Amino acid sequence: MTHPVRQFPRVVWVLAALGALVVVTPVAALLIETPWSSFGDVLGDASVRGALARSVGVAVGVAALSAVLGVPLALVLARSQRPWAGMLRRLVVLPLVLPPVAGGVALLLTVGRRGLLGGPLAGVGIEIPFTIAAVVVAQLFVAMPFVVVTVEAADRALPPEPEEIAATLGAGPARRLRSITLPRLGGAIGSGVVLSWARAMGELGATLTLAGNLPGRTQTGPLLVLLALESDPNAAVVVSVALLVVSVVLLVAGRGRWVPYIGSSSRSRRPGG
Repeated sequence: MTHPVRQFPRVVWVLAALGALVVVTPVAALLIETPWSSFGDVLGDASVRGALARSVGVAVGVAALSAVLGVPLALVLARSQRPWAGMLRRLVVLPLVLPPVAGGVALLLTVGRRGLLGGPLAGVGIEIPFTIAAVVVAQLFVAMPFVVVTVEAADRALPPEPEEIAATLGAGPARRLRSITLPRLGGAIGSGVVLSWARAMGELGATLTLAGNLPGRTQTGPLLVLLALESDPNAAVVVSVALLVVSVVLLVAGRGRWVPYIGSSSRSRRPGG
């Protein structure tokens, strides 16, 4: 017998079915319309393999950088009571809602040849636009906030008692971070890294604006799909399916590991900035 709490009005089931169709139907259409007979030929093309490998490789690097930079930032935002923390938090999450092309323009004004940082860098022979470094910068800009948001929320929900007890026993900040804080945030960090990897894999607008769509240099899977839609729609479909497969593999590999482990049923919210 169904538990009463799990019973819903019929309208909930209808709306849930419509919501599922919104997600499932496009995926089904993609698989149904895929030209499977030419699938191997398209993926056998060196430029296609290069774009897909570039997407995966850069996304992995961006996810790692997002963890290295985003986790410390998340901890500072979660635990700081300074007035500036609130404003910084809003700026950090801005790339989540900022149109990607607008983000690309902002990056051009930052690291472009005449940009805020790009000018001094160009003076010493370092140019970022339209290089693989530009792909990394663009994807890091849009992907790192996922790590920050996920880890900050999890850290705010952690009960502070274990760290307080460790501090009274003489454990310093570094030891508490290594032995208590990071292990308890392992699930949240994993979730954020996976989300940042997925966002980097699908990034298009900011990458196109800052890095261009140069085959063999800055072209990634999504950029290749955009180009192929104009000249070879079948190739665009095949590459899209390949990206879908990579995403599904990631989902299966991370199944059951993405929910942040809080470590206690009791939760206390830390004061924010």
